[in-house]
Amino acid sequence: MNRWLVNKVIPSPNFNDRQLPITMVVLHYTGMRTAGEALARLCDPSSQVSAHYMIEEDGTVINLVPEDKRAWHAGKSYWRGVTDINSASIGIELVNPGHEFGYRPFPEPQMDALLPLLADMMDRHDIPRANVVGHSDVAPARKVDPGEYFDWARLGELGLALEIPKAKMNLFYDNPGAFYLALERFGYDIIDGRAAVAAFQRRFRPEYIDGEIDGEIGGILLELLLERDTGRAR
Repeated sequence: MNRWLVNKVIPSPNFNDRQLPITMVVLHYTGMRTAGEALARLCDPSSQVSAHYMIEEDGTVINLVPEDKRAWHAGKSYWRGVTDINSASIGIELVNPGHEFGYRPFPEPQMDALLPLLADMMDRHDIPRANVVGHSDVAPARKVDPGEYFDWARLGELGLALEIPKAKMNLFYDNPGAFYLALERFGYDIIDGRAAVAAFQRRFRPEYIDGEIDGEIGGILLELLLERDTGRAR
């Protein structure tokens, strides 16, 4: 933890020891009515939920769990062969009421606090851009956060996540199974295919999310796989 980037330390009791090295960052929204409610839940032993950091809408950064410990933020999840996401990741909660309580864009002070925090941890832990993901990416059948208002494009432009590629052509796979297999090769859990497609859209084409396979997302996925296979998508 870089103490210059943290405004408060409010310890949560909800953590245990890591079983894996840190290779990922998972971004969430709190999905509760207020920051106070979210903080109380993240620090309540009975909730069995926590994160390493929570960032309030005014940009206040709160450290809840030491980075070398395993916070409990991802639940049952998967990304690129890793099933114990909590052990492999740092979890960041962004205060936002979420889809249940009035989802709204993430304000500038909050993003301004996130960007240097994220850049610092990626540098210290050598986290690849491809492993900065949303909760919906690692748990597509259960989660939709941080959602379509989160500015992934901005992170991509700054080298803090994969850039969102433009589809050079519409690519229609021979059948849905072929697309799902390609999506799995990229990193997603495809047990619930429609949910995985919606998660991919939410991340890489947030302006239109319907869970249906189409030529545009086929083309986007092709570009991402080409980048990965040529070593440019680290």
